[in-house]
Amino acid sequence: MLAYALRRILLMVPTLFAILLVNFFIVQAAPGGPVDQMIAQLKGTAGGTLERVSGGGGGEARGATSLNQTRGARGLDPAFIKELEKLYGFDKPPAERFWIMIRNYLSFDLGTSFYSSRPVIQLIADKLPVSISLGLWTTLLTYLISIPLGIRKAVRDGSSFDVWSSAVVIVGYAIPGFLFAVLLIVLFAGGSYLSWFPLRGLVSDDWAQLDWLHRILDYFWHVTLPVLSLVIGSFAGLTMLTKNCFLEEINKQYVVTARAKGLSERRVLYGHVFRNAMLLVIAGFPSAFVSILFTGALLVEVIFSLDGLGLLGFQAAIGRDYPIMFGALYIYTLIGLVLKLVSDLTYMLIDPRIDFGTRGA
Repeated sequence: MLAYALRRILLMVPTLFAILLVNFFIVQAAPGGPVDQMIAQLKGTAGGTLERVSGGGGGEARGATSLNQTRGARGLDPAFIKELEKLYGFDKPPAERFWIMIRNYLSFDLGTSFYSSRPVIQLIADKLPVSISLGLWTTLLTYLISIPLGIRKAVRDGSSFDVWSSAVVIVGYAIPGFLFAVLLIVLFAGGSYLSWFPLRGLVSDDWAQLDWLHRILDYFWHVTLPVLSLVIGSFAGLTMLTKNCFLEEINKQYVVTARAKGLSERRVLYGHVFRNAMLLVIAGFPSAFVSILFTGALLVEVIFSLDGLGLLGFQAAIGRDYPIMFGALYIYTLIGLVLKLVSDLTYMLIDPRIDFGTRGA
């Protein structure tokens, strides 16, 4: 297992490099970069003053630069445009900028945001607790609900319980998480009925002054509605996957043999079937966590005013803030690769018959 883990860790390096390379050149080819946006903004006014402090980010120019220029509405001085390109680091060829970015990323120097002039690693660190809170609790609740429900549906396949629970699952799958978030706000956050939960933020403004018990309670008070809105859109697929996996295993010969030996149904189900049926469910954990952590929570973050990574990445893409875009992509991909490795190692722990290290033999 150790040799396999080491090989996978070494394989992460070219995988991460290839992902960054492809995305870098796709983004560079897209129109409307930061220089274009700044030029369009300056052309839209009769005169403008640009004062920016730029730090190096992923191969972008370093140092403090102050540009105080007044330009007419008809156009900008080419020399000023060159200075603007230098400010954003676009005075270098794309290949050179990419290699500088990779070199900096090796030491987790993700650069400085074009527009906020703050280090990208600091911005990500500030937003990460919000996204991790949503991702971890949503994934945990999704699995705690879906696995027992899927097992019960498989055991009682075709019963009235299976029918009405399938209807609930279908409804949950059909309702997007952000619409359910709006419904929860209307019902429980002072929309039209009850005011049981807060409408915005991960903690209260006076959270730092509370004792530890009230800090914990305040945190769960704020996170309840966002997590519920994410869970409702996530548990349906996992529930049906669990049911189908168990149904496939229950009908196999080794289950019939175990029952013929006089083993209890609980022993057959959790001692024999569970280990085999859970393999596909475990395989989906990394992708489920990453999607919830970085993409699925975007609209929920906006609705509940939660300043997380999803919102940060979206704003960076809209504003063409390249250091944030590539820094976030680097962190996202790295976490995804690590979680995939953890998933494979968990395979081997659950079922010792699986040995990824001998697949190439």
